[in-house]
Amino acid sequence: MQVIVTVIGTDKVGIIAKVTTKLAALNVNILDVSQTIMQGAFTMMLLAKLPEDGDFGAIKADLQDLGADIGVEVKIARQEIFDAMHKL
Repeated sequence: MQVIVTVIGTDKVGIIAKVTTKLAALNVNILDVSQTIMQGAFTMMLLAKLPEDGDFGAIKADLQDLGADIGVEVKIARQEIFDAMHKL
């Protein structure tokens, strides 16, 4: 299953490293990534693929816990749901 992961928060050292390290530990493959800093606000969006045996709910909870630990908001959505929500 492909997912969209978004990370938003105040810019600080190590956000990308911590998020990508957690995704690797969860066996989530990053397919594409976009990241920018806008006036001190860090934003990152990743397209990723969960492992075949991946538990979406558990991965979502792990990423939310990571976000709380490092002071950013981390959200994950199934790609088809994300796409449907953002169609005009």
